[in-house]
Amino acid sequence: MEFIQKNIFLVLVAFISGAMLLWPLVRRNAGGPWVDTLGATQLMNRSDALVIDLRAPDEFAKGHVLGAKSVPLPDLERRAADLDKNKAKPVIVYGADPNRAAAAIPVLRNAGYSDVRNLSGGYPAWLQAGLPVEKK
Repeated sequence: MEFIQKNIFLVLVAFISGAMLLWPLVRRNAGGPWVDTLGATQLMNRSDALVIDLRAPDEFAKGHVLGAKSVPLPDLERRAADLDKNKAKPVIVYGADPNRAAAAIPVLRNAGYSDVRNLSGGYPAWLQAGLPVEKK
């Protein structure tokens, strides 16, 4: 106990650095499950995954993942039942940032979709990987 009292600054630095090391692990599990761009393309090709773009229609029109459906996040709850009749298919959601997709996962699960995944890095990661996009 005496060591802690005399070296409180060092103890705080050790605690903060440990928390910073654990933060990516904690963050990775939030808003998930996650799928990277390679996993997403495999799901799209092998399992005919449904891909949902949660961005605004103007962002969608500028470019989106090949074959993605535009369902802005505010409309998702209302349109979830009409997206696809096969709710057992994998669903990949993405937006401009991971928070938008993380908010969509519980909405889709409540609508009956069992396999919903968040595209890690969202649309910017898809572009950075050089994967195909289409524009409307």
